[in-house]
Amino acid sequence: MEQLFYQYNPHWENTPNVEKYIKRPRILDALISQFSNKHIVFLSGLRRVGKTTLMKMLINYLYSSASINPQKIFYISLDNYLLREKNLFEIINEFRKIHNIKYDEFVYIFFDEITYVKDYELQLKNLYDLNNCKIVASSSNASILKSKKPFLTGRSRLFEIPALDYEEFLMFKNIQIRSADNHLHDKYFLDFLKTGGIPEYVITNDVAYIQDLTDDIIFKDIVAQHQLRNPKVLQDFFLLLMERSGKQFSISKIAKILSISSETAKRYLEYFADTYLIYLVVRSGKTKERLLSPKKIYVSDLGIRNIYTGFRDIGALFENYVYLKIRHLNPKYLYENRTELDFVTDDYLIEAKFKNAELTKKQEEFFNSFSSKEKFIVRNHFDINRIVNETDF
Repeated sequence: MEQLFYQYNPHWENTPNVEKYIKRPRILDALISQFSNKHIVFLSGLRRVGKTTLMKMLINYLYSSASINPQKIFYISLDNYLLREKNLFEIINEFRKIHNIKYDEFVYIFFDEITYVKDYELQLKNLYDLNNCKIVASSSNASILKSKKPFLTGRSRLFEIPALDYEEFLMFKNIQIRSADNHLHDKYFLDFLKTGGIPEYVITNDVAYIQDLTDDIIFKDIVAQHQLRNPKVLQDFFLLLMERSGKQFSISKIAKILSISSETAKRYLEYFADTYLIYLVVRSGKTKERLLSPKKIYVSDLGIRNIYTGFRDIGALFENYVYLKIRHLNPKYLYENRTELDFVTDDYLIEAKFKNAELTKKQEEFFNSFSSKEKFIVRNHFDINRIVNETDF
């Protein structure tokens, strides 16, 4: 096991080249701030949005900026076959033994893909209570994290890592736009709406990479996890999700199209939501309206959607992006008298109309009559940034 640990922790012997990693300052700073407390930090989110890379950046920060002894920083990916019979205590004890680290000496532990370990939540609780350490852990499965959360109440903080936003897209593309050249944003923002924010895909534009990603989600995270017998139906369900992003999603209609029960369709929808591939938005209103009305679907990455549906309906893509930017505000959609408005939060009413698109007469009347602290019609990324505090994460 010692050789395996050294393979995962090259910083024990030399300083690895981290310059190849493109930083995401807003997210990285928020995570670094968590080193001031003992809480377990969970990184969740869609596969390949950069959770592992962020862990390696945090490791680099610890030994290069915080002057932590590299041998007191331990990283391991728990999906490794060689670790299948090991519990977390055995792994940590072996790490301490390799470097002669006493039990009361403080160490930094990074567990990648933590949910591959059986009863991980109880083990983490015990590590937190009995070990002198700071733990950062990651998972791409929301349902497992949600189901185990009670065991770690008061001991953890969850950070969902999103796909790149437009500003980060420009950074990854090494594009800098001066204020005098703001007109260039029109082209680059369209490029972003087409490409999305999966970091590796932004850099390489390799369609096969996205196809492999969706296959992993479908077959590893859903089919294998839930022991489904008909993956072809699940693949068809996925394509319908991509087609209907930004729209209300009728369980009964989808069930009829795929010749499955409504209960099965509902479960499939929840499975995809648990992988962070999609987000579900409820209707604003009384409890009955929220429960009985169909949910709207938004994809977590526009590039995935475009590969399977084609780059079309830019207005819908823009609305999806607005949702991703304000998702932390818990937005709902409004629907009355067959008229829909995009988003309402505790403080804002927001309608996404890309560039010169206009509200219909009924939408305008609904928009003007609705009571809200502030109202916004957003038409570009500048408008969104005026609403969203870029330090929020």
